[in-house]
Amino acid sequence: MEEFRVEAAQRVLREEPEWGDGAELHPAVVRSVQRFQVGEDGDGANLIEKAGEGVYGEAVALFIAEEQNHARLLARLLEAAGASTIRSHWSDAVFVWLRRALGLKLELMVLTIAEVVALAYYRVLRDGAGDRLATEVAARLLADERRHVPFHLDRLGEVSGVSRAAWRVLFLGAVLVVAADHGSALRVLGVTRRGFVREAMAEFAAAVSRRPVTNRPAVPSSA
Repeated sequence: MEEFRVEAAQRVLREEPEWGDGAELHPAVVRSVQRFQVGEDGDGANLIEKAGEGVYGEAVALFIAEEQNHARLLARLLEAAGASTIRSHWSDAVFVWLRRALGLKLELMVLTIAEVVALAYYRVLRDGAGDRLATEVAARLLADERRHVPFHLDRLGEVSGVSRAAWRVLFLGAVLVVAADHGSALRVLGVTRRGFVREAMAEFAAAVSRRPVTNRPAVPSSA
């Protein structure tokens, strides 16, 4: 909770990226960022309602504010690259449906999947975009996601047995879909689909076992 309060205060004081410098992004990367921007956007009303009042409810509201700031930063990055945002994407619609159809615990499991995939994606974008503005934005988002995943896992508590196995299968399915859908952008950013899946699975395994993850370099592209 305190981390969210500190971040909210620092965000007010933090200088904005130099949007006026513009950004040069490959068209495939633009399309990819547009899809992630949609995923970061939203009012989070359903999660806030499930969280209820009290300390956890306040923390969730601060978390949603950070996600909305992610959407804003990505929208500004797209604008700097001469591109617009998109209204919707089918992959986000599926995640939203799954989250809203379930109770808080299962919603947190699905939300953790999305957050861990974002960890791998923003790391790849940071290291592979070859653009100063994109690198800065991705680094800011990556730092936030490093806090978000433990936050959700702490509330979720222990997941074991069949539920843990099903969670892993659902995560693998999600990351395979992302790798396929963003494959062209991943190649431009210097990773293969297979390399992205491996990295995301390593992030997931480390997260659910509460192991620290090193700030690994980009996975080199290969045939």
